[in-house]
Formats: sequence, structure tokens, C-alpha cells
Amino acid sequence: MDALDASKLLNEELYSRQLYVLGSPAMQKIRGARVLLSGLQGLGAEVAKNLVLMGVGGLTLHDPHPTCWSDLAAQFLLSEQDLERNRAEASQEVLAQLNRDVKVVIHTGDITEDLLLDFQVVVLTAAKLEEQLKVGTLCHKHGVCFLAADTRGLVGQLFCDFGENFTVQDPTEAEPLTAAIQHISQGSPGILTLRKGANTHYFCDGDLVTFLGIEGMVELNDCAPRSIHVREDGSLEIGDTATFSQYLRGGAITEVKRPKTVRHKSLHTALLQPHVVAQNPQEVHRAHCLHQAIRALHKFEHLRGRPPQPWDPVDAETVVRLAQDLEPLKWTEEEQLEQPLDEVLVRTVALSSAGVLSPMVAMLGAVAAQEVLKAISRTFMPLDQWLYFDALDCLPEDGELLPSPEDCSPRGSRYDGQIAVFGAGFQEKLSCQHYLLVSCEVGAGAIGCELLKGFALVGLGAGNSGGLTVADMDHIELSNLSRQFLFRSQDIGRPKAEVAAAAAQGLNPDLQVFPLTYPLDPTTEHIYGDNFFSHVDGVAAALDSFQARRYVAARCTHYLKPLLEAGTSGTRGSAKVFVPHVTEAYRAPASAAASEDTSYPVCTVRYFPSTAEHTLQWARNEFEGLFQLSAETINHYQQAHTSLTDMHGAQTLTLLKSVFGILRERPQNWQDCVAWALGHWELRFHYGVKQLLRHLPPNKVLEDGTPFWSGPKRCPQPLEFDTNQDTHLLYILAAANLYAQMHGLPGSRDWTALRELLKLLPQPEPQQMVPIFPSNPELASASAEFGPEQLKELNKALEVWSMGPPLKPLMFEKDDDSNFHVDFVAAAASLRCQNYGIPPVNRAQSKLIVGQIIPAIATTTAAVAGLVILELYKVVGGPRPCSAFRHSYLHLAENYLIRYMPFAPAIQTFHHLKWTCWDRLKVLAGQPERTLESLLAHLQEQHGLRVRLLLHHPALLYSARWSPEKQAQRLPLRVTELVQRVTGQVPAPGLRVLVLQLSCEDEEEDTAFPPLHYEL
Repeated sequence: MDALDASKLLNEELYSRQLYVLGSPAMQKIRGARVLLSGLQGLGAEVAKNLVLMGVGGLTLHDPHPTCWSDLAAQFLLSEQDLERNRAEASQEVLAQLNRDVKVVIHTGDITEDLLLDFQVVVLTAAKLEEQLKVGTLCHKHGVCFLAADTRGLVGQLFCDFGENFTVQDPTEAEPLTAAIQHISQGSPGILTLRKGANTHYFCDGDLVTFLGIEGMVELNDCAPRSIHVREDGSLEIGDTATFSQYLRGGAITEVKRPKTVRHKSLHTALLQPHVVAQNPQEVHRAHCLHQAIRALHKFEHLRGRPPQPWDPVDAETVVRLAQDLEPLKWTEEEQLEQPLDEVLVRTVALSSAGVLSPMVAMLGAVAAQEVLKAISRTFMPLDQWLYFDALDCLPEDGELLPSPEDCSPRGSRYDGQIAVFGAGFQEKLSCQHYLLVSCEVGAGAIGCELLKGFALVGLGAGNSGGLTVADMDHIELSNLSRQFLFRSQDIGRPKAEVAAAAAQGLNPDLQVFPLTYPLDPTTEHIYGDNFFSHVDGVAAALDSFQARRYVAARCTHYLKPLLEAGTSGTRGSAKVFVPHVTEAYRAPASAAASEDTSYPVCTVRYFPSTAEHTLQWARNEFEGLFQLSAETINHYQQAHTSLTDMHGAQTLTLLKSVFGILRERPQNWQDCVAWALGHWELRFHYGVKQLLRHLPPNKVLEDGTPFWSGPKRCPQPLEFDTNQDTHLLYILAAANLYAQMHGLPGSRDWTALRELLKLLPQPEPQQMVPIFPSNPELASASAEFGPEQLKELNKALEVWSMGPPLKPLMFEKDDDSNFHVDFVAAAASLRCQNYGIPPVNRAQSKLIVGQIIPAIATTTAAVAGLVILELYKVVGGPRPCSAFRHSYLHLAENYLIRYMPFAPAIQTFHHLKWTCWDRLKVLAGQPERTLESLLAHLQEQHGLRVRLLLHHPALLYSARWSPEKQAQRLPLRVTELVQRVTGQVPAPGLRVLVLQLSCEDEEEDTAFPPLHYEL
């Protein structure tokens, strides 16, 4: 079997977020793979969409059947115009538009043994068991990876057979462990001590490791992997080092991932000896019962020639009897499973099995597509071997509320597949809903597109009184196209909300979609205010920051709206639901603030870096200072003729000195820019380090006898510029091009010419370098000290620089790989790592860290969207207890999925009052409007609350500790008049509620009273 030609350059911008998940080697394998997909109902469409977005080389579609009404409930590639048309043919046209890199073709004949040999992976969806067994046996025989997937109502099934000797090259998503070395002894075994703060507890006995960057004991650098033993004190035995050179300093130890071998049984064997993916014994038993239920459904269809009718009790009892009569499951060929059949579960599966649901096929199609990638790339451990996923908790707990056969009969409607599970009455409820899909930078993006597609398929807001509002301020970029299937290449640059809204209406013409290009944040409360939320039934959020999530959740709490929330990172994803008065409200993780605003001490970044993250922060600061702030400062001087003495201290003056560098006038050509870049290289990586070491020599000792350069402080070494070092040359190339861009000059990408030019340039003199240290650098005060002569020289240079046209400030842009921004930061950080003996990171990792990029892949996105919409069913369906809802967390790389009940809202008490986070005290303003005195009296009379403090946001309206005179000034005022006088702001037109916060006499320290809603 020949793979497709994958030698073409990978479009790294298109697949940028996915590359951070899978890596370039895996992506190259995916680009060269051929996959056969048979079955183009809803589940097959989901698998196909994910594979095409993720860039599989070739996808062959097979489905001999015509489109029918029930397909439209979950098959988003089809429309009403495709009814009676071949499913594969109609789907191919849309799929081919998703990714021009993928060859999507149709196979119209039978699936034969010879055909299977042309593919690396074969996927069957919604196939009869006889077909699964036939194709699965042939694939197992020829070493072709085989998957079979199906959904039956609220139950999904996935089977994987990758052969009896399948090697996984990269079993986990985690990066290999890396840690900095403190010392290595000579001996047998040699003992390696890690630097303080290293993750010593993550290394395990038997791990394979290698080394780099060691000075002295150079024999270990790039050696063959060595096995380690972890000692009780956390140090590592690394094998015999007795004959090696003495260790001096530096270096890093890095884990080497070990391949793992998987041995899968054929479907014929695994059908009776099922290995199921489960987290506990209860899940194993449930999976085995679901396994028997699906087998019984296949048996029923074989005997009757049709599936069970929706919610038909007679058909359901027949399925239960068939399940009871099946050949028992076995642990092994000899050992039989001794587990009772859960007849209630089997009966429920049978009753609801006739339908096809969009969120179910989204979830299972995502997992199946991820397994296809595992088979192709040999990256991440595959399923072993059966996965059962059910969302039967979406059905009403009260049996009397379950739908009837009449309510679930086909209507000749695009929702027939969903009506077969929940009934026509529930469908009407969905159509009358109005939901807000909101985001900050990604909402109508990856997860938002999947949610919007799901909403269109389930018919959310598709009635005359319903609707969807899509809020997203972002515009479409090339990197979006590998995960966001509602967008096409011709949409790049257009508003996401508008394009997504139009595409969603294309999926379901009945859908009412209203795009808004404003963010949902404190600046737009005049748009998303009382009137807006009064017409909204719920909010679905796909947000990329905890700050944005907290704000949207607070608005949902304020307006008592349910919140459906999802997020992903790589192959990890979560979906959560928050229902007023039923579940707790959204709370960001305790570590959220720290994770979003990771900052390091200034002195650490400038003088004492110890991690690659420190050097990247330093390089990012360098970029901003040299190419943005300096240009803005010079432009400001040019416009306002500001004196240097008026500028912001020594830091600005140092910045200007660095930008002028060794030049005496503005650069006129490329050579001037290169000369400046070389001078700045010498300043940062040679002379600056030598100057630091003059102040803080390597042998410096503190008063207590401790070496200054110890612990996290690494003693730096100056670098010598070498045109043969690629990192040195890349820095000059990037810095010179950025300097040229800032000055409006043409740049160059010619490495050879640059190398020759550098040989002709004179070496910068030390006296031309800016003094970067004060007299006492140990105190880590920031910048240079400038005397009158230096100010005079800088002022003269500033006048020269200001004579030309304004400079162009460069704003850091991570997604354009041709602009030298990431090149500069990555090269600068790498050189800084060399100075300080820190293990460097590669360019891709640098871009990930500095750009704060969240790794993403289409499969995880689709899965969490499906999980969210399953909870939507419960929210729309009517009152449910907290036990009915589920939060979900999944990790596709690790085959992990857990669904768990959310907490109920915590109850707080004060005297006779009880409340939760969803409650509020309501007081009518009245006509004429009540005064502050009246409001305080009302709270005491009606609720027994003696108010001590009353606030409107941060503004203090009243304090019981004020003097009688001050209280007398405030008490007679109308409440709105008081708020206006204290805040200086007039209440917005149409405002219905003033939200006030209060504190009362006798309250305990942790009491948080509900907000006071003063209704106007």
C-alpha cells in the first residue's frame, strides 16, 4: 500500500494549532495517509469532517444509500435539496470545499478484499453487524487498521482493531520531561543532582534519559539513552561515569519517550471477549450491558428487517429477550463473565434507539476521528478496544414524562431523528428558545462553530418566536480553517459572527440567527443590557480566558440565565452546565488568575534567568522596547518636541540609546540596519554579560559565605559572535529586518549575502555600547545612569532621528511567520539561554509560550460541543434536579472521559434568612421613588436587616458610621439621585435595575449577602 505523496511542504499556518498537539512528524504521516469511510449518515459525516479539517491525505467515501428525512437531524453536509440523492455523492461536494489539501473521492462499488489493501485505515459507521464482521476480518488479516462506530439514540459504540502488533511511537500528549542539572558525580553509578525547583518527582525508575549542554562531562552530551534510578533524596543514578571528565556546570536531562506495543483482537473474537474503556467496575458492568443491548438490536434488525419502532414497548421487550438469550460474554476463551444483565438499561436503550442525535454523533465522531489519527500517526495510545458512551440521563427521570410512540412517530421533518427520541412536543420547545452564543476571540471560532452547527441541527431557535444571537468581535484567519468548518478560504478577513451566522442558516433555513460584532464585556452593557437579556433564554459560551468566563457567568447569574460553557486545550476538553437555583454558579479555578497573568520579577528576567520562560519574557520585552515603544517615543518627540529631561526617566533614555546603537544617524540602507543589529547582538550577548560579571564576578561570595551564583542564580558566560552559528545569524537577520521595517527601509532574506556582509563590517567598539547597570546591580534597579554629556549626545541623536518621516511602531504578531517577529524572539531567547546555560526551547515552543497560544484540534472541539448540547436537552426539557445534569472532562489522547454531577448551590444563612448565589433581595423603587431613608427602613422592617454599608459597585452610598450631619444629607435623597450624585453618572436609559451591595450589623466575616435589586 503506497501512501500519498506527503513531500509537499506542510502548511504550518493552516495547521498551526494542530501542530502543537500532534507534532510535525505525525502531521506528515497524516498528510500522506489514505482512509476509507463507509456510511455517510450523521456519524459518518462527523468523522469525515474532522478528518478533512485535520488534513488527512486522501479520504474515500462509500455509501450506496439515498438521503432520507431522518438523516437531516444529524447529517450537516446534506440539505432538503439532497433528499433521495446518494449520501456519499452529496457529501463529497461539501467536504471537498473544507480543505483543498485533502483529496475526497467516492467509491460506488462493493467493499472487496482488494479494495481494502489500498488503505491504511478503514472506518465503518452505522453498518450491519454482518458487514462489520466481514470487513473487520479482512482488515485484521491484512494489517489494515479497522474501526466500527455507531449511535443508537442516546448510546454510542466504537470498536478499534489496529492489529496484533501495533507500535505506538509517542504514547502520551505530554512533552518529554526536562530538568536543569546542578551536579553530576564521577562514579559507578554517577549521581546526578537536579537544580532546586526541578520536577524531580516526575522522573521514575527505569525512565530513559539523554543529556545536552553539559560543560566538563561532555561525554554525556547527546549520548545514547540511559536508564535511571530515582534515589530517596530525589537525585538520580545515571550509570557509570567513573571514567568521564569532571562535571563543571550547566546542562539538562531530558526524558526519552518509549514506544509501546498494542495487541488487538479481531472483531470476531472481541465481540464475545470485549475489552471496554471504563474508569471503574460500575462503568465496566454498564458497558457490558450496553454491549449486549447493541448486539440484541442487531439481532432484532436481522430477524425483523427493521429497527425497533420509537418508544414501542412491544419491540423493546423483544430486544430485552434477545439480549437475555445471547451467548454470554467471556473474560477469556475459557472464563465466562458472571454479571447480571441490567434489563431496565437494555429496555431504555431499545425504546430510544430509533433516533439519530446531532450531539451524540458529534461526540462519537470526534473520538472515532482521533482514533483514525492514532492509527495513521502512531501518536497516542489507541482505545482498548470497545468504547461505550451513553447519555440516557437526558431522558426525564419521571417515567410518566417519557414520550409516547405517537409523539415520536416520523413527521417527514428534518428533525425526525430527534423526534424519535424526545418527541414532537420537545421539538417545539427547542424551536421557541432564544440563546446567546458568546465569545471573546474564539466564540464563533472553533467551539462556537461546532455549537452553532449543533444548534442548527437540533432546531434551537428555529421557530417564529425563537432565535440565536452570535456575538464575536474577531475576524477570520487562515489558522482558523483547520478547526472551524463554517469558514472557507474566501472568508479570511471577514467578521466571524457574520460568516458563521450565514453558514448556520445554510445548514437550517428555518434558523433565526442574529450576528453581533461587539464583545460581551463591561464596555458593552448598553448593548447587552436589561432589554437584551430579557429576551434570552440561555447562554452558550466558548471563551478563551478565565476573565471573560467570569464576566459572562456573572451576567448569567445577574439575569438568572442558564450557562452552557466549554473549553479545550489540545486533546483535553471540558463541558459544564450552570442552572439557576439548581446547580452552583460558575467559579474559575483557584489557579486561573496566576495561569493567565504569569509574570516574573524584573530582576530575574533582566539579570538572573533560570528557565526558558524567563528568557522568552526577556526577548518579548526586547521586541516591544526596540521596535514598538522606541518608535512611539521618537514619534511623540517629533510631534511635541518634548525635552529628554521630560521623558520617563532612565529606562526611556536607555531604550533610546539601544535603538540608536552604534549609528550616528538614521539608517539609510540594509547595511546600516545590519550594522545596528550586529552592535546590539554584541551589547546583549557579549559586552553586557561581561559588564555584569565585572560587578558580580563568578567567585563573588555573600556575607554568610554562600556563593552569589548559586541556587537559581546561574552565572552567565559571554558569547562570541560566529557567522557559522545559525542562531547568531538568525538573530541578525530578524533584528535587521525589523529595524528596517521600523524605518521604512527594504529588508532582505538572503542568508548567504548576510553572512558575507557581516564579514566586511567592523567589530563594534565597547565604548559605543550603552551602560546598562547602575552602581549597585544587586538591588536590581533597572537601568542606566545618564550624566549631562550622555543626555546631550542622546538629544542630538534624537533630533537627527526626528528629521525624517515618522517611524513605524511594530506590534508583536505571532501568526505571520514571514514578519520576523517570532524569529527575533526565538533567536534572542535561545542566545540568552546559551549565555546562562539554560536548556533552550525550539521555535515552535517559543511561539506557543510567547504567543500564549492554546493548542487545538478539531476532534476535541467537536466532542465538547456535543457534550454541551446534551446538557442543553436537559435545560430546555423542563425542571430537572441537580442530579440530572453532568459536567464532563475528556482527554482523547489518554482515552479518558468522566461525567459527574455538579454541586448544588451552597446555602448561606443570616438570622432567619436563607439564600444561595442565585438569590437577590428585590425592592421596588415605587412612584414617587423612595428615598434612601425609606429603603433602609424597608430592609429592616421586611427582612430584619440593619444596614451598615450600602454600595453601588465601588461607590459608597451610605455608612452607619457617618456623622449625623452627613447622614442627614444623604437620607432624604431619592436612591437614583443619590447614585448619580456619588458616581457622577446618570443611569442609562432603559435601565430596569440598580444593583446595590450591602453589609449589615452582626454579620459574620464570611457572610456575603445577596445583591439588592432596586427595580426602577
